[in-house]
Amino acid sequence: IPRDKIESIIGPARHFAGLIVGRHLPVAALARSFLCDLARTADQLEPHSAERMAAVGVDLIAASIAERMAMDSPKSLRGSLIVQRAKSYISANSSDPRIGPAEVASAAGVSLRQLQMLFRESGHNIAAWIWQQRLEMASRRLSDPGCSYLSLGELAFECGFSDQAHFSRRFRNHFGLSPRDYRHAALTRQA
Repeated sequence: IPRDKIESIIGPARHFAGLIVGRHLPVAALARSFLCDLARTADQLEPHSAERMAAVGVDLIAASIAERMAMDSPKSLRGSLIVQRAKSYISANSSDPRIGPAEVASAAGVSLRQLQMLFRESGHNIAAWIWQQRLEMASRRLSDPGCSYLSLGELAFECGFSDQAHFSRRFRNHFGLSPRDYRHAALTRQA
């Protein structure tokens, strides 16, 4: 797992480097069981499902590390745990166009203001994080030959955008190419 992926969830590695996460901890036991099962069945999964399960595995590993960190200093890590929970909720629900900062705060069990403050402390903006997750999902689907049958409008809707024009604008601003050009370039590279 790339270090920056874990750090984006629970903060700088200096806070958790060298920690031993024992399998006796509840979330660690769950993560271990999930990853063992995933390793056994990975070759039977569709690429999209495998990608989603890998993301769940990363979230479980991050939650295991956060659980272990909380044993040492629970007050300072509460915010990290809330941000991690919010990011997991966003990952699981980013295809829903109704998901916004207020819904994420409610799901994380905190006020919108507190969640915005916690995201700022971790160097992120919650609304930008939601859009980034949607755009990354769209880029993966545009690069996936198995999704080439989807029209850009269908793909935009499945990735949480309410209309294709908004999707195209956001995508071009983020990736520097229109979704159509991005798909063509990605599929040409793979061929």
